[in-house]
Amino acid sequence: MAARKQLTRLKAPYLKRILLEPSRVSDWEQYPWNLPIFGDREFEFEFTSAITVIVGENGTGKSTLLEAIGALAGYDEAGGGKGYMPVDHSRAVDKSGAALGATLRAHWLPKVTAGWFFRAESFYSVSRYLDRAALDVGAAPPDFLSWSHGEGFIRFFEERCRRQGIYILDEPESALSPTRQIELLKLLRRMERSGTAQVIMATHSPLLMACPNARLFRIGRFGLDRIDFQDTDHFRMMRDFCSDPGTFLEEALRDDDELQ
Repeated sequence: MAARKQLTRLKAPYLKRILLEPSRVSDWEQYPWNLPIFGDREFEFEFTSAITVIVGENGTGKSTLLEAIGALAGYDEAGGGKGYMPVDHSRAVDKSGAALGATLRAHWLPKVTAGWFFRAESFYSVSRYLDRAALDVGAAPPDFLSWSHGEGFIRFFEERCRRQGIYILDEPESALSPTRQIELLKLLRRMERSGTAQVIMATHSPLLMACPNARLFRIGRFGLDRIDFQDTDHFRMMRDFCSDPGTFLEEALRDDDELQ
């Protein structure tokens, strides 16, 4: 098989900046515009490295922001490749990611939007979609689901993240053991070194937060703030647990014990 022609000789990142257009927001009281990061009705973020990692507590809007970036790049909310529609959204209630994307403006140089939008929660649906698409044209299905969940994830990353493009990864560690997370780290390092892949990743994994040469940001009240992985709540909690599991659990469960 002939190698695909490179889309550009410029190195990643290709998506340079996103910013909120207040005039496009019709209701600031609705989610996601009522999130603290949009509290002053302004939001702007620049991508200056090939790999950007975003961390934050549940409910801060990490996945919604990634959905919006995916929408700006032309991906379906459920994830997949360009032009894929792995899930029927006709009766969906939650469309916050695409709605947020419609109020954002993106700056690209150049506009390289090939790649993949990976969402852990829709991996099953996307894999089934890929199998059906292959069978419909008489090709061998990729069959990521016949493996264990974690092995299927790793096979997927190895096969789908090799070409030039933008790769949006929403909590890719969900099915990965620590050993498998190291395998993903190795792949991310190869992607970064290639110069042809931009990765935007949301994660709760301290291992993935420590990805070499990545820029790490915490999503919070005032937007996306640069942070060292050792200063994240995730790392500190795991450090405290590993240093003294007994004391850590005693402190963590104390409130629950007092309610008994």
